[in-house]
Amino acid sequence: MATRPVHMVIDALDPPRLAAFWSGALAWDLQPDPEEPAVLPARFSYPDPSALPLVFVPVPERKVVKNRVHLDLASASAEHQQSQVRRLIGLGATRADIGQGDVAWEVLADPEGNEFCVLDPRPEYVGTGPVAAVVTDCADPAAVASFWGEASGWQPGRADTGFASLGPPGGTGPYLEFVRTPDPKSVKNRLHVDVAPPPGGDHRAEAGRLRAAGAVSADVGQGDVRWVVLADPEGNEFCVLSPR
Repeated sequence: MATRPVHMVIDALDPPRLAAFWSGALAWDLQPDPEEPAVLPARFSYPDPSALPLVFVPVPERKVVKNRVHLDLASASAEHQQSQVRRLIGLGATRADIGQGDVAWEVLADPEGNEFCVLDPRPEYVGTGPVAAVVTDCADPAAVASFWGEASGWQPGRADTGFASLGPPGGTGPYLEFVRTPDPKSVKNRLHVDVAPPPGGDHRAEAGRLRAAGAVSADVGQGDVRWVVLADPEGNEFCVLSPR
């Protein structure tokens, strides 16, 4: 069998507050829960590659460095991009400077400081939905994308010397993108993608397959849990969940 991305997890000091922000930001439904709220598109049939729902989990640690994983949001026109920025700031986002300089996209941060981008309109993101891509900083985009091709089952997309991407099946939904950056990973990622095999699969066998592809076991303080916590070849944590 294989694994596929099923949702994205975001660490939060205040999960209900952060979930409420992202529900408004994406115009997705909020599934309230005092511990682990989630946001997902209306009438979404989980899991489906047309979107990656966001799940917010409580952590005691504050964000201390720039995230290595972030979301890029799509826009339909220059006017739409700017109206989105104004709307997101009204919801509680702030402008962020990560050294981007003079670029066509806008860099913001959510209420807990998680950076994200509102992209200028680009034809490759037409039809993705509000989230154009999940972007991961890395030293070797081609190698990390190759690993995530094994973990996701998604197909290689655009690539150059400092960038590689994977496209979702069917051509709808967010891309997984990998961008070369010089900064080494120093702390546990606050955002990560979880993967799972389909019904009838064996998530522990799939974890073994991914270890053979370059993953390593990871201890993030999870204790005795049903899922398997791994890290990709550059140390980015993710979970292999039970079949779904």
